[in-house]
Amino acid sequence: MAEGILVIGPRWVGDMVMAQCLLSALKELYPAAPIDVMAPAWAAPLISRMPEARDRIDAPFKPGEFGLADRFKVGRSLSGRYGRAYVLPGSWKSALAPFFAGIPTRVGFLREMRYGLLNAIVPLPKERKRRTAEMFHLLAGGGAFRQPHLSIDTANQSALFATHGLKAGGYAALMPGAEFGPAKRWPEDKYAGLAHHFAERGLKTILLGSAKDREVGAAITALVPEAIDLTGQTRLEDAIDLLGAARIAVANDSGLMHVAAAVGVPVVGVYGSTSYDNTPPLTDRRELISLHLACSPCHKRECPLGHLDCLKKLDLALVSEAADRLLAQPA
Repeated sequence: MAEGILVIGPRWVGDMVMAQCLLSALKELYPAAPIDVMAPAWAAPLISRMPEARDRIDAPFKPGEFGLADRFKVGRSLSGRYGRAYVLPGSWKSALAPFFAGIPTRVGFLREMRYGLLNAIVPLPKERKRRTAEMFHLLAGGGAFRQPHLSIDTANQSALFATHGLKAGGYAALMPGAEFGPAKRWPEDKYAGLAHHFAERGLKTILLGSAKDREVGAAITALVPEAIDLTGQTRLEDAIDLLGAARIAVANDSGLMHVAAAVGVPVVGVYGSTSYDNTPPLTDRRELISLHLACSPCHKRECPLGHLDCLKKLDLALVSEAADRLLAQPA
């Protein structure tokens, strides 16, 4: 029987980072088995920085599309290559490719009644349903729980320093966006105040995010022109390498927050509609901020009450003081 392991990866950046908790446990349990991850093209930079993963298998499926014919084609192309598959997403369709591939052991949570598609269903305790990293690790059935750790490309990092006038440890990285929705985004004026706070401590500020965060980045640099706005201007691998040399990172509950934790930079995580009990940055060097209002966490993309108090009332001082505590620790 084939020894290879196929992991069907999640579709969000932060979830993909947390999936490394499963990969490291599987590598401990099956050290001779190569591990491949099926994921969209955007995930390639992340997977390439995970030493446990051998390769990425392309998942050419559009979000929301069933794509039965494509899933059958991809599945059949993998026939005979793997002995075990681990399906991280909870959807019915995400379990189709391993089934079509005829992989003998197909592991996952039941979720959308996936009897037959999966033949090794793992019970999911109620208290772990939103604890993403713990959920993923649970699928391994053993092995140690380890924090994610992404490798750094020092050559690319040096090139980025030269391009943007940066040096290791000389800047703070702010990630003011959140692809999930506005109920995760601390206001732009607060981030601008934080940039001023870091400038007083001799640190430059860079803004990181996707093209969807350009409007947020522009709003911040309108208030703090000296901030270096890189939103929408860097590849994911560039963000990884820039975060790896930051003195500190401050982020909403977002994918880049988890990337920052995985490269070892101290992280301040700002939470509004979500809870840090469920998706904390997996690092010991962190400060997590939430107002713990009666209406949060609501887990909504937009504030259902229309006021967004969980973030608008979260004072700059709470975050800047948390950042100062981390900055006071040895680098």
